[in-house]
Amino acid sequence: MNGVKMEMDGHLNKDFHQEVFLGKEIEEFEEDSEPRRNRKKLIEIFTKVDFNKDKSVSAKEMQRWIMEKTEEHFQEAMVENKNSFHGVDPDANGQVTWDEYRVKFLASKGFNEKEVAEKVKNNEDLKLDEETQEVLESLKDRWFQADNNPNDQLLNEQEFLSFLHPEHSKGMLQYMVKEIVRDLDQDGDKKLTLSEFISLPVGTVENQQAQDIDDDWVRERKKEFEDVIDSDRNGIVTMTELEEYMDPMNEHNALNEAKQMIAVADENQNHNLELDEILKYSEYFTGSKLMDYARNVHEEF
Repeated sequence: MNGVKMEMDGHLNKDFHQEVFLGKEIEEFEEDSEPRRNRKKLIEIFTKVDFNKDKSVSAKEMQRWIMEKTEEHFQEAMVENKNSFHGVDPDANGQVTWDEYRVKFLASKGFNEKEVAEKVKNNEDLKLDEETQEVLESLKDRWFQADNNPNDQLLNEQEFLSFLHPEHSKGMLQYMVKEIVRDLDQDGDKKLTLSEFISLPVGTVENQQAQDIDDDWVRERKKEFEDVIDSDRNGIVTMTELEEYMDPMNEHNALNEAKQMIAVADENQNHNLELDEILKYSEYFTGSKLMDYARNVHEEF
């Protein structure tokens, strides 16, 4: 989910800061893109973020920009939802059944749509592999959570939006939080300790590379837990704290994110970002390295 800090499976969204900095232009910054073109695009973005045109980006300006980009992601999600809804509503009656969605979902995973539809119609065993079955069960739980009153097991377009994009709905956001806590909470107190939050997924470490990945996982989650999610710094994350953290339209979170982004590149320690700092740390902001970032910067600007 673009513009959301934590995925539905509890994994941190590593591209979050890039998504809320670049918005829909994120796809234009590819690893193999021409550096000079990307540098020009980044300069254009800097001039937009610099609302007061003083050639420096403050935390407040970055916060405002993050909120604008988050809203942009929301609007894109609504357009995508409309197209997806029409795709799974074959009779165009404005409502989608679980079976209609299930058939389309399995077809998107490579199953024969006609065969699946026939088996669903006749209530036959679909003979799915364990992983696909688990995904379907998770989706079905979310389906029923998105089904507002009356609970008719049919989703209209707005409910379907809550199903596909839980971040759009307060109730679904709370449901996501409960699911994540349920998966990570080891002692059943409906809260998360640091050790619970950084616990590794079940699996065996096969080599040093895998061990390094695991170490990165622990380090990143520990920093996020202590610096951001645990807002009262008591070593325990409640459902309320996690919900506030995951709410993409939380202005306080946007300000914290803005300060973090500035801190990464603020070499002169003035708590603002200048153009040369953003260009130098372009990989952090865009996912792409911009070679020769300093060359002709002022002329281009």
